Amino acid sequence: MNLSMFPSTLVRAVCVLGALWLAGCTSYVQTRVTAFSDWSGSDANRTYAFARTPEQQNSIEQASYEVLVANELARYAFKQVPEASAHYEVALAYSVRGDLLTVRQPVYYDPWPMYGYYGRPFWGPWGGMGPYGPWGPTGYVDQSYPVFIHALQVRMTDRTTGREVYKVSAVNSTGDASLFHAMPFLVRSALADFPLGNGTVRTVTLPVDQSGGVGNETAASAGPNAGGGAAKGVE
Repeated sequence: MNLSMFPSTLVRAVCVLGALWLAGCTSYVQTRVTAFSDWSGSDANRTYAFARTPEQQNSIEQASYEVLVANELARYAFKQVPEASAHYEVALAYSVRGDLLTVRQPVYYDPWPMYGYYGRPFWGPWGGMGPYGPWGPTGYVDQSYPVFIHALQVRMTDRTTGREVYKVSAVNSTGDASLFHAMPFLVRSALADFPLGNGTVRTVTLPVDQSGGVGNETAASAGPNAGGGAAKGVE
């Protein structure tokens, strides 16, 4: 399912956020989260049922993602019930798309591959001149890497009035085309610290465990409306 809510400029910005994970330089995943909320905070009946579009009906993929969302909602005392008795409807929309991340890298030339400056042999690892001599890069080359942008939107509405009470979107990028692998990070990030304030935009950082899933370390969240980058625990 495509999400038109994510413009190409945001997609390219998210690609940059995911570059470190793509390069294998970190064991954390960063996800950009945006929330809109009309949550009253006085709800005592947190029952819900999932709403499906016609194309999501009888979908095994949809059912798999619903399990992840249900597990996260249970942290906040939500209970999944039959549709007829549910207070809220929870709708999911998700997508994955490919893009290229282009990185400009310097190219160096070392005129003394065996000897140091003025024919002196190297005394240290770089002969006292640094790894590429005193001249800096001789040029630059652009290298492109495939990245995949994963997106999730969770929308909650009051079944009685049809009023939207909460909508949160999460976007991240990795070198893995699988939306299934990215979904645990998207769901955990989207629903962390529920409910977020209206207009909250922040970046949630989650650890990756040895199997490639979400780790159990404390996650950090930061952004313009995230309390100045204070650490947020995600258990």
